[in-house]
Amino acid sequence: MSDTHAQTVAYVRTTMLPPQDPPRAEAGAIKWLRENMFSSWLNVILTLLSLYLIWSVLALILPWAARGIWDAASLTECRAIRDQLYGEGSDVACWAVISDRWQQLLFGFYPQDLYWRPVLSLVLFLVAVLPVLFTEMPRKLLILTGLAPFVIFWLLWGGSIWSAVSILLGFALGWAVLKYTSEPLGALGSMILAVVVPLLYWFLLAGTVAGALHAVLPIGIQEVQSKQFGGFMLSIIIGLAGIILSLPLGILLALGRQSDLFFINKVSVGFIEIIRGVPLIVWLFTASLLLNYFLPPGTNFDLMLRVIIMVTLFSSAYIAEVVRGGLAALPKGQYEAADALGLDYWKSMRLIILPQALKISIPGIVNTFIGLFKDTTLVVFIGLLDPIGLSNSIRASTDWNGVYWELFIFIGLMFFIFCFTMGRYSLFLEKKLRREHR
Repeated sequence: MSDTHAQTVAYVRTTMLPPQDPPRAEAGAIKWLRENMFSSWLNVILTLLSLYLIWSVLALILPWAARGIWDAASLTECRAIRDQLYGEGSDVACWAVISDRWQQLLFGFYPQDLYWRPVLSLVLFLVAVLPVLFTEMPRKLLILTGLAPFVIFWLLWGGSIWSAVSILLGFALGWAVLKYTSEPLGALGSMILAVVVPLLYWFLLAGTVAGALHAVLPIGIQEVQSKQFGGFMLSIIIGLAGIILSLPLGILLALGRQSDLFFINKVSVGFIEIIRGVPLIVWLFTASLLLNYFLPPGTNFDLMLRVIIMVTLFSSAYIAEVVRGGLAALPKGQYEAADALGLDYWKSMRLIILPQALKISIPGIVNTFIGLFKDTTLVVFIGLLDPIGLSNSIRASTDWNGVYWELFIFIGLMFFIFCFTMGRYSLFLEKKLRREHR
């Protein structure tokens, strides 16, 4: 009886089995390959064709690049070294053009003994932007973030330190107007006045104030003209200035396009549609050739400043549409919740609406910034020597006439590093905000 009963009762284990590794086909690289590259007969064919294509390209490029010559003073000397090492007519890269002209590609015609100034400016910018990009940084660094643009401007262009100080005074004047006129004039009136007053100050008084302060206490460094800027330094300055300035302007334009005030709405719509409807190269030609016709006679408006203004306006129009898409994606209940809390328009936008809209818009905003940074190469058409313009100058010299791929590969690699970094930060920010939301 007991034997029969023992055979009918299920066995119950009283101890835990030690953990075992999953089957090899269900974990690691084998699983990834099976699911992503060999999941069906079509994927198998496409994978094999892709591997063959990649192998064919690398088989041509890698020997050409790896055997490249780095130490030569001209293309003729580079070819002589090639013939001696690999045989006459061998297909070998001449990287010596990079080692010979890398300073020019990075700094343009900036004085060589002053290279420390753009390098220090880049380091200062990276430190100043840390508290904006990463919330874990000390908030006290935001003071450095606010002062960094003026210090960088003075370091790059040089001259009297009071020029940067007088520009900073204009922003301080706008902040004071906004703070002390918001109650009597209302939010909209104080904002308009906070924009108009600094502009009038900069155009009419900033130069006089800087000159008077310099006469009392002359402090300055060697001045550098904008025409000496070039290479990647020029692209970085124009790109970063456009990115930093276009984001707040684009947000204001997006809010203006959704405004119920007829005048604000139509002005914002008109600006966005006109700017977006014309190619950037046309606006750059406008900045280069036509803008001086609308300025008073004798006005010397720096070409680089004109380009930065046009690039900023162009990018802000696209940012406005990206942010408007984020605003439109928010449920109507978010706006109603802000009204139910008794918040006014600006507080509801700052505390509830814009944080959510900007979170939704992050991919589009970063995509616009990446496109803007790459579009800085268009300034070559108006006479500014960006990396492409300098590559043309280098290839026009007798020493390096005939070099093509090496220069363009170097320039493309540098642009890829900058753009890839922005893209990775975008992914990092999206994941971080997604975790915080949960």
